[in-house]
Amino acid sequence: MTVDKQLVRKAFDKAATTYDANAVLQREIADRMLERLAYIKHQPRVVLDAGTGTGYGAQHLRTRYPDTAIVALDLAEAMLKIARPPTSLWQKLRGTAPFHAVCGDIDQLPLKTNSVDMIWSSLALQWCNDLNVSFAELYRVLAPNGLLMFATFGPDTLKELRSAFAEVDGYTHVNEFVDMHDIGDVLVSAGFNTPVMDMEYITLTYADLKTMLYELKGIGAHNVTAGRNAGLMGKARWAALVDAFERRRKDGRLPATYEVIYGHAWVNQKNRTQDGYQIVQMNIQRRRSEQGLL
Repeated sequence: MTVDKQLVRKAFDKAATTYDANAVLQREIADRMLERLAYIKHQPRVVLDAGTGTGYGAQHLRTRYPDTAIVALDLAEAMLKIARPPTSLWQKLRGTAPFHAVCGDIDQLPLKTNSVDMIWSSLALQWCNDLNVSFAELYRVLAPNGLLMFATFGPDTLKELRSAFAEVDGYTHVNEFVDMHDIGDVLVSAGFNTPVMDMEYITLTYADLKTMLYELKGIGAHNVTAGRNAGLMGKARWAALVDAFERRRKDGRLPATYEVIYGHAWVNQKNRTQDGYQIVQMNIQRRRSEQGLL
């Protein structure tokens, strides 16, 4: 189930020009994240949009925080070319807050430790292979009292497509997604404080399987797992897949379920050094007393 990052970059580079026309769900989830952000009191000086895509979230963050520097990071350079907003002469003269487009990987952020005050990541973490590595990097670059806010997909995402493919062959066709409770555990392990997590199901419906797969291809959501079938799907297997999916039709439409996980967490000012290392406090004397050793 390992994700090939080179194939991820290639897929999203290719989908850059078709992404916005097909990213209905992605925009809806970003909007719901923005609604949640309205209830959080935080005034960052620098915001990192980790996995910005074509910049939908970054543009809204720029509007919400007009005096805040925005760092829009993505693995795909073609996406960043669309995400980078045009700057008028008036904006240059007015001195608007800077907008930086950075090509990079969430697992190896090209940013200094403690350099950003808020990280926003909408539907990018599911393309990471090890959230322990990802959250450790996000924790590293956040300044004390910094905020992490994200959305990602849970295990029930595209369950209909996954089960239909399972009736056809033994290859992997849909990425594996991490459970919400496991994500919370990884956040705490990385050093984040009191993570707040919630989940909802969003179901899109389609007239036929070809339309669904065309939309997924249009946003760059290809199968990039190590267990994929590198060859083309033949007519017989395609017919078997269509037949398997048709048995899941409800009310005249084919469903595609998405389990959407939302989360936010803070970095405590007292639990790390200037170099980004976490400080773990241990009251040895108290523990010995409780054990009857003192």
